Amino acid sequence: MAMEQQKQIPSQNEVVKRQTKKYPFWLGGVAASIAVCFTHPLDLAKVRLQNSPAKISTAKLLSNTFINEGVRGLYIGISASILRQMTYSLTRFAAYEELKSFVSHHTDPSQPTSLWTKISVASLAGAAGGVAGNPADVILVRMTSDMFRAPSQKFQYRGAIDGLMRAFREEGAHVLFRGITPNVVRAMLMNSSQLASYDFFKETLQNTGLFAPGSLIQYLTSSLLAGTVATTITSPADVIRSRVMNARGTDSGIPQLLKAMRSEGPMFMFRGWVPSWIRLAPNTVILLTVLEKLRETVDWVRGT
Repeated sequence: MAMEQQKQIPSQNEVVKRQTKKYPFWLGGVAASIAVCFTHPLDLAKVRLQNSPAKISTAKLLSNTFINEGVRGLYIGISASILRQMTYSLTRFAAYEELKSFVSHHTDPSQPTSLWTKISVASLAGAAGGVAGNPADVILVRMTSDMFRAPSQKFQYRGAIDGLMRAFREEGAHVLFRGITPNVVRAMLMNSSQLASYDFFKETLQNTGLFAPGSLIQYLTSSLLAGTVATTITSPADVIRSRVMNARGTDSGIPQLLKAMRSEGPMFMFRGWVPSWIRLAPNTVILLTVLEKLRETVDWVRGT
């Protein structure tokens, strides 16, 4: 039995070897799309709380959505959410792995990559992801926040592609890159805090000797800690991004932000932290654990 378990758990050398391998660039996007199918209702609650003119609890918002719109209401904007993952997450994961590989080839391979190097690399990859995913982000925010608009002002997009086409046709291409500055900043903070901290926690837990290399409990614990760090660091940029993107027409959203700062105080930038954590923590756990398992599957298919 002990020998069986030993065979199932990869050794330290096997884990290190796997980390240096090349994997399909789209694995991160697929893993993120799978994760978002489970956590989208919480993402919807987060965006609605950030744009709500009145204070309301996450539980009440979700229950009201379910009562008024049914189960389908909890998945409003899911097409835009998946499109976002297949642009934003696909790009940030692929760029992160490529940049890490580039750095490792130009440094001493016997020395581990430093945390600050990983943070810098993850920030650059996050910026690329933020640009790639901005159009889908705009549509996602609008689809999930339509309930707060007057009937004549609702966007009423039928799906992500319909939203992209209508936004382009009715408001111009520039609208798809509205809020790109806070979005890129948020993406940089997200990637550096989520991916770099995940690598850090995974290596730290492994060095304690309490976790077997490549074990499921190691993935789950590391990703949960990374999700908590990412929620706290990205909250201000996330709130600002959401409010700017939700503005209509030529409204830049900046006057609304200044008004919110005066009336709600600076802590408004942490509004929705709890639903953000409730959403991001499990999302990070599912995303990174699924990604690790997808990589193991690729290894199995390759016979390595």
